[in-house]
Amino acid sequence: MIRSFLLSFRLRNTYKVNTFIYALKSIPGIRRILPDKLYQSKALKIIGNIISILLEIINIFLGKLLYIFLMIFSIMTIYKTNSENTFLHIFVFLTIIGTLVNTYMFNPTKDKYYAMFIMRMDAKSYSLSNYFYAIIKVVIGFLPFTIIFGLLSKVNLWICLLIPLFVASAKITMTAYNLFLYTKKGIVINENNLMKHTWLFILLFLGIAYGLPALKIVIPSYILVSFMIITILISIFSVKYLLKFNKYREMYKQVLTSTNMNAVANANQITKETVLNQINIDKNLTSNKKGFAYFNDLFVMRHSKLLLKSAKRVAFISAIIIGIVLLIVTMNDGLKKEINNVIMTYLPYFVFIMYLINRGESVTRAMFMNSDHSMLTYAFYRKPNSILKLFRERLKSIILINLLPATIIGVGLALILFATGGSTNSLNYLVLFISIIAMSIFFSVHHLVIYYLLQPYNINSETKNTTYTIVNILTYAVCYYMIDLRLPTLTFGLATILFAITYSLISLFLVYKFAPKTFKIRI
Repeated sequence: MIRSFLLSFRLRNTYKVNTFIYALKSIPGIRRILPDKLYQSKALKIIGNIISILLEIINIFLGKLLYIFLMIFSIMTIYKTNSENTFLHIFVFLTIIGTLVNTYMFNPTKDKYYAMFIMRMDAKSYSLSNYFYAIIKVVIGFLPFTIIFGLLSKVNLWICLLIPLFVASAKITMTAYNLFLYTKKGIVINENNLMKHTWLFILLFLGIAYGLPALKIVIPSYILVSFMIITILISIFSVKYLLKFNKYREMYKQVLTSTNMNAVANANQITKETVLNQINIDKNLTSNKKGFAYFNDLFVMRHSKLLLKSAKRVAFISAIIIGIVLLIVTMNDGLKKEINNVIMTYLPYFVFIMYLINRGESVTRAMFMNSDHSMLTYAFYRKPNSILKLFRERLKSIILINLLPATIIGVGLALILFATGGSTNSLNYLVLFISIIAMSIFFSVHHLVIYYLLQPYNINSETKNTTYTIVNILTYAVCYYMIDLRLPTLTFGLATILFAITYSLISLFLVYKFAPKTFKIRI
């Protein structure tokens, strides 16, 4: 079993290192410097292995720290209940949810497929060695933080030491139960594709974990501790069942096959099916336009449900929120000055909001899956004039889709400003409205530009461009940074409008200049 684990560990690290090298080579500029022989570099693989081990150590502890702090400790402070009981109450029921969504055994991953079905490793030895390694990581990762946050919550030390064993035991017990279900009824559990009743249990236990303390109801600590001890005792027999079970290869064959051998492929398949179900295949749909304008018009009409549904929903919710705010300030004069100050200084915050509600990225994915996926095989489709014409038509469509919620938000903010005392400078009303429109246009342009310049998808609609991912992460980071920025509406609004106009003009040039080379299906 130890030999199987060491082999699987090396296999997993090799896969991670090669993935890292592939990601580096996909970045423009760097890929020309790095030769294909890089995959054979022993020095780089040693560095990659060291980095992989360091990331493994960080993964063991960081996730557990964030989990306990964010999901339990920071939330329990709002409840007016006994801190010890509340800590244990939330922790126990979240652990139960954890056994439903993540036991480690039923998570379909590529390394499992490679090890058991490509390299023909012994399925039982591989499965058990990696599973017990994952369980040991759970105990080690939780131990320091259950002691720290447990003691801060006035939980006895011996119970703090017991909690990590309880988490591991709960996962082992649920794993044994799932293997028993497979043996008796042939039911295969897939943690990336949970059953409907599992989601109902998750919602139920979430309600118990967070809802009951809000009602000042928590299960007494002696009951929870007794449950933890019983679970630990049951896990002893569960371990015996795991060791006795001999159908790991057969079980994993079904798990991995049912997910196309990896979670990403499964997610892509679900996305494809979702998109296809929302396409209007009415053959009578037509347009009076010609050329690429006709081509784009048909696409928009056939995908109107997919493209407009979310925009209409966001617009409706925005209108309701704005209406509620207007009602509140009408009934409570004391809030007018504070809300007026927010409108006049918090405009940068809406950059992040407009980023979240913009439909650009989902629209470009639909464009690839149901149009460019096939059309990119034709040379005429990638000529500069053709690309620019279609880009303009698509940009108009995306802007119009995103303008619906943007207009509601822009008008709503101007109305709230007026209702809360207004502004001495009437230009603020106009800038407030136009800046929201400018943000919407910017994100519409941005998502389409990076799609054309960094086309990230391969034939299976999987994202295969590291630069595209990096640009999206940086975009999110900049927008998130805007949350804490405080600037006068007039100043920031005018800067936003000017930036959106400049970015849009530059983007047309970049697409015309570089898209013929970059707008292609990834390998």
